[in-house]
Amino acid sequence: MTTYALVGAAEFNSARFAERWAEGAYAGIFAADGGYSALKAVGCAPDLVLGDFDSLGFVPAGVPIKEYPAEKDASDMELALEEALACGADAVEVYGALGGRLDHTLANLQLLASFAERGLGVRAVGADSQIAFLVGPGELRVKGEPGAIVSVFSLSDASAGVVEEGLKYSLDGVALTNRTSWGLSNELTGAPARIAVESGTLAVFLPL
Repeated sequence: MTTYALVGAAEFNSARFAERWAEGAYAGIFAADGGYSALKAVGCAPDLVLGDFDSLGFVPAGVPIKEYPAEKDASDMELALEEALACGADAVEVYGALGGRLDHTLANLQLLASFAERGLGVRAVGADSQIAFLVGPGELRVKGEPGAIVSVFSLSDASAGVVEEGLKYSLDGVALTNRTSWGLSNELTGAPARIAVESGTLAVFLPL
């Protein structure tokens, strides 16, 4: 699988990124505007920096760039996702997309779900958790310490056939909508856990 790292301007889990980078996990690393500062701080020169550079405040030198006008119909993160697809990415790990301005976080969640629906494997990495996007029909195997929190929400109007096995509270083929808190704060038990959905798109909040 060809995995790219995309780094935005919000909260950056530098330790997790550095670990994955050292493992050689990424075929490419793109910075979306202010994400360049986060990468520079950990000594990583990205393969591409793109955006309108309103957050960064300057156009970086010495790295490949794609500059866009500030008045545009796509966010810098959306442009980075499109670029990763165009470069042959099968999966992305997205940093700096959560936290900070709530409207940006919501926009990123919707955006990442839409790219998952296009067949891209998508994970968003936060300070102490990550979000996997699961499109039906599909399933996700989950590992973690007993008591670790797992939350599952529908990002489509309705997600049908939702299954949660091996967690404190089980679900067996239920329907979740995007108008309920059902799915919040389940717990791993130490047993093998499985989350599945027949149709729709889920955001699965997982421990790192």
